[in-house]
Amino acid sequence: MCVTNAEAYPISTIAPPLAGRAVASQRWSHLVFLHWRVDAALVAPLLPEGLVPDEYDGSSWVGLIPFVLDRATILGSPPIPYFGNFVEVNVRLYAVDAQGRRGVVFVSLEASRIAAVLAARTLFSLPYVWSRTRLRVDSGRYRYTSIRHRNHGLHTDIVARPGSIAALDDPLADFLTARWALFTSIRGRTVHLRNHHEPWPIYRADLLRLDDTLLAAAGFAGLADRCPDSVLYSPGVTTWFGRGD
Repeated sequence: MCVTNAEAYPISTIAPPLAGRAVASQRWSHLVFLHWRVDAALVAPLLPEGLVPDEYDGSSWVGLIPFVLDRATILGSPPIPYFGNFVEVNVRLYAVDAQGRRGVVFVSLEASRIAAVLAARTLFSLPYVWSRTRLRVDSGRYRYTSIRHRNHGLHTDIVARPGSIAALDDPLADFLTARWALFTSIRGRTVHLRNHHEPWPIYRADLLRLDDTLLAAAGFAGLADRCPDSVLYSPGVTTWFGRGD
C-alpha cells in the first residue's frame, strides 16, 4: 500500500489531542530552523519502511535544527536535572505513511548527555550521537556548535539572528514546523510517535554563519555550501509525548 501527498492529512498549526495520557514532556527553546529544498529521490532511501517523502511546492525538504532541550519529565516526574537539559542539533526529513499521517524522520541527533543518548537509542531507536554541543548568545546572535566526541570531522557551527517579523500565514513555514509526530523503526517495525504543543511562535531569521558537515554525513553532500531556502526562529514551546502506534 502506498500514499501520495494528495492523500496526506492536511497541515494544521493546531496539534490534535494525544490519545491517552502523556508519557513524557520537554521544553524546546531558542530553535533555529534551517531548511533546504532537495529532490525527493534523495530522501526516499533514508526513510523507514512504509514511508514516502512529504513534499511542498514540488520538493522534499531537509532540516538542520539546533535548539535547547530542558525541563524533561517522564511519566509525570519532576524535571530531570542535568541529563534532561542539553543543546541538541538534528538533521531531519519529512515523510507520510500509508494512512496519510505526516511526521518527522531524524537522520541524526547530536546531544551532550551520554545518558540521554543511550536511552533514546535503546528505547526508541533514534539515531542520537554523543557530541559536545553548546549555545552562546551575544548581542542577539545565537551561536550553536557541535563536535562529535569520536569523530571531530562531524561538526556544525551555526550563527543566526532572530528577526522581529512573525511568519504569519506562511504555508511553507507551517509545512516545516507544524509536525505532530515522528517516525522511527523499532525492531524492524515503523512506529508513529505523537507529540502535542501549543502553536509555534515563528519569526523570520538571518543566517550569519554556517560551517557544517552533518548534512553531508546524512547523505546530502554539498547542501551546506548553498544558502538555506528557509531560515526561521522560535523562542520555544513545551511539548508532551504520547505512546507509539
